[in-house]
Amino acid sequence: MMTPLPRHLRRLPGQNAIVTGASGAFGSATVAVLRHLGVNVVGIDRKPAPGVIGCDITDDEQVRQGVAEALDQLDGRLDLLIHYAGVGPAVDIGRAPDANVHQALEVNLLGTWRVTAAAMPALLQSRGRVVVTASLLSNLQLPFAGAYTVSKRALTAYADCLRAEYGSHVGVTTVYPGYVDTPIHDSSRATGVALDGLVPAERERDTVMAVVRAAGARRARRDVASTVIGTAGLHLFRHFPGTTEQIVSLQIGLLLSDGAFGDAEIARGLHTRHGGHTARPDAS
Repeated sequence: MMTPLPRHLRRLPGQNAIVTGASGAFGSATVAVLRHLGVNVVGIDRKPAPGVIGCDITDDEQVRQGVAEALDQLDGRLDLLIHYAGVGPAVDIGRAPDANVHQALEVNLLGTWRVTAAAMPALLQSRGRVVVTASLLSNLQLPFAGAYTVSKRALTAYADCLRAEYGSHVGVTTVYPGYVDTPIHDSSRATGVALDGLVPAERERDTVMAVVRAAGARRARRDVASTVIGTAGLHLFRHFPGTTEQIVSLQIGLLLSDGAFGDAEIARGLHTRHGGHTARPDAS
């Protein structure tokens, strides 16, 4: 005899869903959970796979074709659109925007916007739901994460505007994961400025289940963090930004005094500004 589903998941069986970033850590795990719960899922990702349509969400035409193909596989009905696709490059926020910054905005913000717009007619018809994955870093300013933070904060504004204009017919929930050890951090690690240890770590399943619960809730919640600590952090970051900045500044100072980021070229200026490690002279 099958165990009955929890109340907050009972609406999911039989629903149709599209998941972006479906070949990534969060996306692939969420697709697996949703399918286990009886949801019909089609993935979208730059890396095609079984059940995942190859689609670069920074390309308008690929998005139109990819969403149309996904809807065709779902017989035209869409109940859930879940967004995971994202990048997290390390940048110096005081320098002019480079290709990494443009990519963060194109993928994290405009990619979500493109896919949602392409799916909107089907979402309106079914009175469906959009789940946007933002980040606690959208309200927490950590060094070298500026492109990610700016794009994710803009993404939360997009979700809020979408809710204001379409919320009478389409549910919109924003999920705020904390730091989770996934390949999105490979870029900052390669640059020598990984965020490991700067913020409390969460598990992959925390984010996945927060998204699944948001998708299955009877009514779309506005904002959801992945953990209890994340919920407290979201409240602190939003309502006490000055205190948050002071805490971050103190933490950065302590880290730099311990030699954090000491070998990273991108961090030379930060060390100098904090009066610790001075910039190494260029070789002549």
